[in-house]
Amino acid sequence: MQIPHDTRGALDVVVALVNTAAEADEPDGLADVGSLREFVREYKISDVGELGARDLAGVRAVRNKFAQIFAAQGTRAAAGLINELVATAGTTPQLTNHDDYDWHVHYFAPGASLGDHLAADGGMALAFIVVSGEQERLRRCEAPDCRRAFVDLSRNRSRRYCDSRTCGNRLHVAAYRARRKEADAGPSEQEEIVHRGEQQQGADHP
Repeated sequence: MQIPHDTRGALDVVVALVNTAAEADEPDGLADVGSLREFVREYKISDVGELGARDLAGVRAVRNKFAQIFAAQGTRAAAGLINELVATAGTTPQLTNHDDYDWHVHYFAPGASLGDHLAADGGMALAFIVVSGEQERLRRCEAPDCRRAFVDLSRNRSRRYCDSRTCGNRLHVAAYRARRKEADAGPSEQEEIVHRGEQQQGADHP
């Protein structure tokens, strides 16, 4: 899938922002203004002034909207959420080539808050995905212990796991070990494995 470099960059920020949300085993990645400043530095977000508590609250609200778009059931629902997001942000498309980047489009209005900045650029990047008929590429990791967001850019839309925790490798190794364990088990042990599986099925379906 061909994505303009500015859109790709905005999608990277959207995914990173969604993945700052607290999980069962991880704290909120935007716990305070200091962590928000670090996020801005890490992702080289331009035209950002002094940040405060209001900016933190605004960015967290945008994060929730992005998460809702990833969870949207169907194009109409996703489009409605994106329209609401960019309308609230007040988009003002403008060409720019700052910081050694080639010409690209910024959608946030000059002087916009950081929340509106992310909502405008991220919202339009997500709109590109929806308009291209590629909403299903907005995914969550399928590993049982991970729900991190990612954009599946594989040619055949086959990616199932995020790459931030090597989830795919972990599950493949676990499956391989399980197969080896079953193959190494003697006949009586294999029968016991099958018997336990049948008992479990019976318990699941009374």
